Amino acid sequence: MKIYLASRSPRRQELLKQIDIDFELLDVEIDELWDGIESPEEYVCRVAKEKAQTAYQHCDKTLPLLAADTAVVLNNEILGKAERREDVFTMLQRLSGKTHQVLSAVTVIHQQERTILNTNEVSFRHIKEAEIEAYCLTNEPLGKAGGYAIQGHAAVFIKQLVGSYSGVMGLPLYETYELLIHS
Repeated sequence: MKIYLASRSPRRQELLKQIDIDFELLDVEIDELWDGIESPEEYVCRVAKEKAQTAYQHCDKTLPLLAADTAVVLNNEILGKAERREDVFTMLQRLSGKTHQVLSAVTVIHQQERTILNTNEVSFRHIKEAEIEAYCLTNEPLGKAGGYAIQGHAAVFIKQLVGSYSGVMGLPLYETYELLIHS
């Protein structure tokens, strides 16, 4: 199967390759600002839909188009992407010893537009400051929602995951595949 993929995420690309989905990348820019008023669930669904709708205007519409968005949520607050090491440190201190949600929304447009929301719960063990500092030095968490990558060094922080591992990475494969085969 071949699709258009409206995403810059190397992880989403890797996950699609894992299930033998070929894709052509479409680069889109949308406003991803969270106003703090809409719920995190509404936010990730809106962003996934806007990415898909924007990209769909610039493709030939012969293939399904997929877009996604992922957010790390603690106490109903979206943590955003870590842009600097200080962001990583602050986010991981907040997540340490707590359970948070990772929401991933996927939108597919072909003959119709459909969006799914995947919700996961991730429990972190208590993380020592020295561990956070060492993780910051890897540069792995920069640009990542919540300041960590489950598939990397941060795996040692995770005490429990309830849900989809690929969903926490940014693309829930079960739901994505279901959307694609029914598009």
